[in-house]
Formats: sequence, structure tokens, C-alpha cells
Amino acid sequence: MKCILLIGALFAMTAWADEPPGTDQVSKNLFPPELIIQHREDIGLDEAQSKSLKDSVQQAQAKFLDLQWDMQAETGKFVHLLHAPRIDEAAALAQADKVLAIETAVKKAQLSLLIRIKNLLTPEQQQKLEQLRKSGP
Repeated sequence: MKCILLIGALFAMTAWADEPPGTDQVSKNLFPPELIIQHREDIGLDEAQSKSLKDSVQQAQAKFLDLQWDMQAETGKFVHLLHAPRIDEAAALAQADKVLAIETAVKKAQLSLLIRIKNLLTPEQQQKLEQLRKSGP
């Protein structure tokens, strides 16, 4: 469940350059796993959909764990470079590229999960989730 919340938090932090401030058309059109889990009965999620959702989230959790592990290692190397009295700019920027590449991989994995989740749902279930999201918890 922590990973699901992490996915939601990471997704909420993602800035989308084409959107005006205060508008997030990406998250508006996708559904976080915790919303579906919370309202699975309300939207009539069937057994096959539930299994597919669980499988998708478990696969994503494994991928996020690997990426988190890599991110911590590469960020540690980056911070180590920054501790030097004189920073080797080329080395620091090369290491920053590694950290940013992992961040990109996290966002891509996150989007992949959210797209897979939306594709599991019928148009009617998606519409019901939209209504439930607007009405709040």
C-alpha cells in the first residue's frame, strides 16, 4: 500500500510543461490505484479486473523498488561529488544525468501503470470514478 501512495505522490509532483498553472490534464484523465481500490464495489470491478489490477501494481512495486535502490546509489554518488571544495563540473553534470535518467524511468513506469489501470476499466467504470473523484471521499 505504501508503494501505491508513493505512486500517487510521485504522480502529483510531476509537472507537465504544456499545462497552465493549477491544471493537470494528465492526472485528470488517469486514475490512481488507491481510488479504484477504495471504490471497487461502487464501480463494479470484477474478479478479472481485480486480479489484473493487483498484478499490475505488484509489477510496478517491484520496478519502483529497483529504481529506488538505483536512485539512492546514484544520488549518493552525486552528493559525494558536491561535497568537494572544488566540484568537477563535468563529472557532477554526468552524474546528475544518471540521477535524472532514473527519475525519468520512475515517471515512465508510473505513467505505464496508470495507463494500464485505465485500460482495465470500462467507459462506464471510468465515468463513475470521475463522479466519485469529484464528490470527494
